[in-house]
Amino acid sequence: MDIILKKSLACCLSAVFFMAGCTSITAGLRVDSQTQKVVFADRVLGNRLEVGDIAIIESEGHSRGIVTLSSQYGSDQHIQYRFYWYDDDGLEVNSKQAAWKGAVVHGYDVISVSEVSVNPRGTQFRVQIRQIDE
Repeated sequence: MDIILKKSLACCLSAVFFMAGCTSITAGLRVDSQTQKVVFADRVLGNRLEVGDIAIIESEGHSRGIVTLSSQYGSDQHIQYRFYWYDDDGLEVNSKQAAWKGAVVHGYDVISVSEVSVNPRGTQFRVQIRQIDE
């Protein structure tokens, strides 16, 4: 019985790690507002998009996160992005995960993606960006 339990636990842990690995690759690019850190998980997207300004603006008691993206590529890039909001202690404040939003970055163009935190405690953000096929 003890061996069966250990094998079951090992299988469950393997499945969890596999699923975590699958979910971690959904974003090709991640931007953190607090550290100003940009992480590229997709080398192609990293070569085609350059992250410019990363800003937070207060608006009517809520924070607006803004990220500027510059295309380094001659054709259109269809992307999706999603914001995650955190309080001053670094804890996530939105109880529901935001939906992916779409945008098109035209060749050598500059766009800004932004979102206002629904929760007034949201003072820091992280945005994930991924390329989609159109």
